Amino acid sequence: MVESQKLDVVLSSWSAASIPLTLSFLTLNLQLSNSMPSRVLITDAAAAVIDQLRAVHGPLMFHQSGGCCDGSQPMCYAAGEFRLGRSDVKLGEIHGCPFYMERSQFECWQHTQLTIDVKPGRGSSFSLEIPLGLRFLVDSRVFTPEETAGLPPVEPVEA
Repeated sequence: MVESQKLDVVLSSWSAASIPLTLSFLTLNLQLSNSMPSRVLITDAAAAVIDQLRAVHGPLMFHQSGGCCDGSQPMCYAAGEFRLGRSDVKLGEIHGCPFYMERSQFECWQHTQLTIDVKPGRGSSFSLEIPLGLRFLVDSRVFTPEETAGLPPVEPVEA
């Protein structure tokens, strides 16, 4: 006799529902979700660094400009320490921190999902993780046409 096993599967782009399906040897619980894709995600390693920084600096924010050098990397600041302007947009939140991007940079990245990660190394920026010998970085992937159709709009910044 084969022992029963359970497997949870989540499918996107469907109406919200849960469909239990039992075979003689396998139980599937299909959860159908109608959620919109996120423009920006975060890795567990980057979330752990945010927790460290938040313990020292309090609430945090991220900004990614279109500048040269390290300016095109995501920068972490204590909330309110970086002045936002009308040329910035809010893409979403990562681990409880708002994530902003300069509008012209967003025009280049608008069709991609960003994943914020962290790696060893010192950048030459004012980002809060630099003294830890770490730096945040962006990995990306292009959204599918279906995901693009379901993307939420970015929020303009009122300066």
